[in-house]
Amino acid sequence: MSPARKGRSLPKPPLCRDPRRAPRTPRRRRGKGPPPSTPVQSNQGSQQSQGDKQQQQQHIECVVCGDKSSGKHYGQFTCEGCKSFFKRSVRRNLSYTCRANRNCPIDQHHRNQCQYCRLKKCLKVGMRREAVQRGRMPPTQPTHGQFALTNGDPLNCHSYLSGYISLLLRAEPYPTSRFGSQCMQPNNIMGIENICELAARMLFSAVEWARNIPFFPDLQITDQVALLRLTWSELFVLNAAQCSMPLHVAPLLAAAGLHASPMSADRVVAFMDHIRIFQEQVEKLKALHVDSAEYSCLKAIVLFTSDACGLSDVAHVESLQEKSQCALEEYVRSQYPNQPTRFGKLLLRLPSLRTVSSSVIEQLFFVRLILLGLLGWMQISLAKEAFPEVWAQTIGASRS
Repeated sequence: MSPARKGRSLPKPPLCRDPRRAPRTPRRRRGKGPPPSTPVQSNQGSQQSQGDKQQQQQHIECVVCGDKSSGKHYGQFTCEGCKSFFKRSVRRNLSYTCRANRNCPIDQHHRNQCQYCRLKKCLKVGMRREAVQRGRMPPTQPTHGQFALTNGDPLNCHSYLSGYISLLLRAEPYPTSRFGSQCMQPNNIMGIENICELAARMLFSAVEWARNIPFFPDLQITDQVALLRLTWSELFVLNAAQCSMPLHVAPLLAAAGLHASPMSADRVVAFMDHIRIFQEQVEKLKALHVDSAEYSCLKAIVLFTSDACGLSDVAHVESLQEKSQCALEEYVRSQYPNQPTRFGKLLLRLPSLRTVSSSVIEQLFFVRLILLGLLGWMQISLAKEAFPEVWAQTIGASRS
């Protein structure tokens, strides 16, 4: 082969190509060779950005305990331990008790010492219960009694609101049957002493119930006092209707009030009018045949009112009232599908409860305690038992 022919077989240099023709992109054999230069650079850039994000996440602390965060869980950056604890607590609807003053330190070293304060901090920093409910439920089913109502009506075990109603019912210190058995005694047996004793028990029951329902103990003590101070009379009326207080208490109350102290004709008329208003509220609730779950929801709606003065977090209290209202709506629609107006009728009963003022209830049911000087003692005992922290601060301030 001549050198000339050898020269023809060599590729032409770039300068010999037609400048009007665009250079060809070299073909890449399948399965061989690196990808084109531009995608390689883009992939490297994305991998680098992902690596930077991972490094940033490694430096983010858990908002609950301060340990290393493993990512964003249920709305906040948390570690795996706090994530699992929160998920387990919400899905199983667990309730805890603090053995101290509900202000335990929650950090990397003490997070397992108090589950109550740990869950409280999870909620305080913004971890969302509803985010847990949207996840997959564990394969094991809850126990029968975990979400069962005390009156035997089962609720949907997979519903968080149903579990909330169950906890409201469990908080009742006295079964309705015990109240009812006392109320339904014959007329000649149940005198004014029995009525006053029953009224005192219902008052203590309302406070004890509030102390044990979800979310209320987590509020500031001053907020708890403000809410109970405003709503105790409404809770009392609901308890009176729930225990089926008989109608024949009206003449007994009238006799007790009229014989307690001399009254003018105007005061007698006003006193009897108070009795009539109280009885009307009780009768209207009884006419709706409200069940135990509905009474618990109604009491929670009444208790979590933003109308109380001096609340530290009005929006939070409003959200608790909305939660209680949603729970009642869900329950009524599932248990009474043939009564589409039942939910509205129940809510319409609540504003009229305020027509029975606290002073009227004191005059009707605690007049004998007032005469004996025991009403103040009963209120002090109630405050001392319900709010020991406030009581200790008050006594300490008065003695200093």
